[in-house]
Amino acid sequence: MNVSRRILRRAQAWPLAVMLCGTAAVAQQQGGGELPSAPVPALAPSAAPVKLAGNVAVERATPGALPLSLDEAIDRGMKYNLQMQLSVQNERAVHGQVLTVENNLLPSLTAKAQTGTQEINLAALGFKPQSLAAFGFPPDAIQTIVKVNTTEAQITADQQLFNVPAYYLYRAAQKASTVANLTTLNVRGGVALGVGTQYLLALADEAQIANAKALEKQDEVVLQQAVDSHAAGVGTRLDELRARVQLQTQQQAVINAENVFAKDKIALNRLIGLPADQEVKLTDTAPYAEFAELPLEDAKNLAFQRRKDLLSLQAQLEVAARTRKAVKAERLPTLAFNGFYGVLGETTGMYHGVFAATGKVSVPLFREGQQRGEQEVAAAEVIGLQQQIESLRVSIEEQIRSAMLDVQSSNELVKVAQSNVALASEELQDATEQFKAGVDDNLPVIQAQAVLAAAESRLVQTLYQYNESKLQLARNTGVVESQYKVYLGQ
Repeated sequence: MNVSRRILRRAQAWPLAVMLCGTAAVAQQQGGGELPSAPVPALAPSAAPVKLAGNVAVERATPGALPLSLDEAIDRGMKYNLQMQLSVQNERAVHGQVLTVENNLLPSLTAKAQTGTQEINLAALGFKPQSLAAFGFPPDAIQTIVKVNTTEAQITADQQLFNVPAYYLYRAAQKASTVANLTTLNVRGGVALGVGTQYLLALADEAQIANAKALEKQDEVVLQQAVDSHAAGVGTRLDELRARVQLQTQQQAVINAENVFAKDKIALNRLIGLPADQEVKLTDTAPYAEFAELPLEDAKNLAFQRRKDLLSLQAQLEVAARTRKAVKAERLPTLAFNGFYGVLGETTGMYHGVFAATGKVSVPLFREGQQRGEQEVAAAEVIGLQQQIESLRVSIEEQIRSAMLDVQSSNELVKVAQSNVALASEELQDATEQFKAGVDDNLPVIQAQAVLAAAESRLVQTLYQYNESKLQLARNTGVVESQYKVYLGQ
């Protein structure tokens, strides 16, 4: 970020600049116009961890299946996701840096005490005993080798009395702390979206398995009917072979669905900090509730108030504006004070008070090239952030419009898929009854089963897409971490 580079060049002038370099780098993470990608997860701490080399703790899987609801999954993600933890620690570090910078504007008091002994060779320093004769002292009145023992104690004080640039940089540091907090909140939204989407995907996998197993049982019935018909002489071997192939094909579909479900649960475990071998039981079911229509203007206003990436850019703009004021204030004089008070004397003798007080006024006379250059850089940063904010506001409207279209279309797809499942079920029932009555062979039954399987699979997919699009709309309006249940209709 340009702000951090410029302030780094000024670090020798103001201690505040060092802090702002770090906070500006934090702010840059949310400076773009796009929402962040799904966070990188981390393993969670455990009450009974396994200790590995390097003092790393890895959570052990608990025996049996762990019941897991959507709320519990998102809550675990908020606590144990790695990017979430790093963001929290970064916010903590920025807060500590702000406290450090604040201390630089407060009086600094230092107490110290020291004692020492030294032996001085006066002759080596140019002292000649014979020179005392001119003052009436014998040459041996003062020894040329002198040993001195002294002890000193003092309190030193330093205070910035008038430093406008330092004050504005401190104000900028305070706002940089707000940027770090908004970064954490934005990561929370990304975690909620990532975990919620993965949980809904696992629910869809579970529904696919249930549908595949139901069709498998129907295929077993059809096969048995074909075998009985063939044995009774009213059916053909072709019907039996056709039914057996269909059953084995459906068994393959069950195996594939179970494999996909297992892998998606591993991905979910990874997102929420569970070990990969931890078995979980999803306690929620895929929700289906029509989303109440949200007017576009209301959605946009909500996003402008709640989108953390937009609020982060606005906070960065305030950081840049306050830093710009600090640059302009470089032309003003600064006033500082430092001094000390203490006692000094021979270690075993008398002590006497000593003090020093110094007031310092610094007036910049001519640094015109540097000052004008820094003002140009600061102005460019402010304008650049303003442009990013305007661009992001346009992108937010685009994202909300797209999400609303996805919600609307996927809802219609769910309704059509539900109708298709009902029609396919009726078709299968009719074909099965005709086969039982001997009116027709089992080919229409096999075909009807394939149509029903496709219809049920499509219904599961469209329901997942509908719920995922609602979560994405909640993310685009900036409320997914707090209102995901409202958007899902739970």
